[in-house]
Amino acid sequence: MSLQSRFAAVEREHGRGALVTVVAAEPGATAVVGAKLLVIAGGACDGSLGDPELDAHARAYAEELMWAERSELREVHGASLFVDFAAPPPRLILFGAVDFAAALCRMARAAGWHPYVVDPRSRFATRERFPDAEDIVVGWPREAFDRIGIDRATYIAVLTHDPKLDDAALGIALDGEPAYIGAMGSRRAQAKRRERLLEAGVPESELVRIAAPIGLDLGGLTAEETALSIMAEVVAVRNGREGGRLAHAGGRIHDVGDASAGEPSLQ
Repeated sequence: MSLQSRFAAVEREHGRGALVTVVAAEPGATAVVGAKLLVIAGGACDGSLGDPELDAHARAYAEELMWAERSELREVHGASLFVDFAAPPPRLILFGAVDFAAALCRMARAAGWHPYVVDPRSRFATRERFPDAEDIVVGWPREAFDRIGIDRATYIAVLTHDPKLDDAALGIALDGEPAYIGAMGSRRAQAKRRERLLEAGVPESELVRIAAPIGLDLGGLTAEETALSIMAEVVAVRNGREGGRLAHAGGRIHDVGDASAGEPSLQ
């Protein structure tokens, strides 16, 4: 099977990886135009661009962009390298089988994300209450993370007000490298949570990684509006944006292309 076919299989199977291709090379460059290097999350790679040093750069670019979920053209040592990525749908792990979680599951699923619900209370964490969840873990945070996993493309939302569940989930999350950690609660509740985490030995420098209170300031009151606020924040984080109003933003609205391109004219 060719590297291109294997990369297509990674995409079909919702895996994570990157295919680096030499698309141009200056005269005298060691790169071979058309050569490819396939890198799979976890470090496995196959192929070569024609030079060990170039391969090392390509692996670094692949590792960077497969997690950033961007395809880019990179220039190095007289060669133009196109890095194409494949990635599974982003995952949103929700701690707390509450009404907000049900609404957020619906919102996440509609946006193409895979939502997971975690709660040790079996009477609340049911498929009937969360039909849109990718999976439901009836257990404590450690069990959930062991089952679901946690990586640089994992987004975590703590939605309960129970210190036993909240603090355990946040403590484990802060030991990893998730893309986002958010926690619900009033500012008073956040202050108390902060004190508990500090007493538990979490470094103060790590606490800034928690987005709390969770979500964007939309002024929402219902479970659906709160879910929209949270979903808007995680999408903004995933795309490297602040989440403000487009009318007040500078620069390009879309990083690649234009969403209106190809739309039929009304005239």
